[in-house]
Amino acid sequence: MVASRYFLIAAIFWTVWYVLLRRKIVHKKIQARFPERRDYRREVGFSLLTMLIFTAYPALMLLTPFRAYTLYYDDINQYSALWFCLAFPLTFIVHDAYFYWMHRLIHHPKLFRVVHLIHHKSTNPSPWAAFSFHPLEAVFEGGIFFVLLMVMPLHPAHLAVFFAGQMIYNVYGHLGWEIYSPRFRKSTIGRWISTSTVHNAHHQYFRGNYGLYFLWWDRWCGTLREEASSMQHEVSGKGLRQQPIQHDEYA
Repeated sequence: MVASRYFLIAAIFWTVWYVLLRRKIVHKKIQARFPERRDYRREVGFSLLTMLIFTAYPALMLLTPFRAYTLYYDDINQYSALWFCLAFPLTFIVHDAYFYWMHRLIHHPKLFRVVHLIHHKSTNPSPWAAFSFHPLEAVFEGGIFFVLLMVMPLHPAHLAVFFAGQMIYNVYGHLGWEIYSPRFRKSTIGRWISTSTVHNAHHQYFRGNYGLYFLWWDRWCGTLREEASSMQHEVSGKGLRQQPIQHDEYA
């Protein structure tokens, strides 16, 4: 189910933006060029491995005796209605914090080449790059499922929304086009949201913009790229000019 949902989501985004609307919106693409066929093949292949690893986490934790050590619950009345509602946004807030620090860790020079380089071969990402990870990175990334199930009481509804939500947002982050309006990106709320434009800059330059859903960790820790704000506004309707890719330290 996890794998099929991801490939369905990625296929929908790719078909709409890269096939059906490509000619009409090509001028709005964040990077003018398109990935090559070999990029798509690599991304899909490693995504398959990632989905297998991601599936293993909930299977091992919920379909084995280990479940007794988790906070997973089936009875919706076991916890209050307030907690049931709060847990939905909290899963994404916890995931964003986990992702930011895990992401910075695997950018350490001693880990990057082994763990994270496969993902960054997609310097011009497509929806298929969202989960194109080396198996070791997939283990790191999938660790959020372990964290959530061990620290938060979660119902099947929470996991269903979390799985779907994080997949959709990750695919959007690698889409190659910006779908948030310029007005929203300039708003009080929008300036704290990580966008496809912001994450695209991370793939171009390899440094900074480490957040997944939000920008507060990048802002608080000084890792938000200086050009992020200008890029947010520049991709209002004319796309971005191709920026020089500066990642020689990882080549």
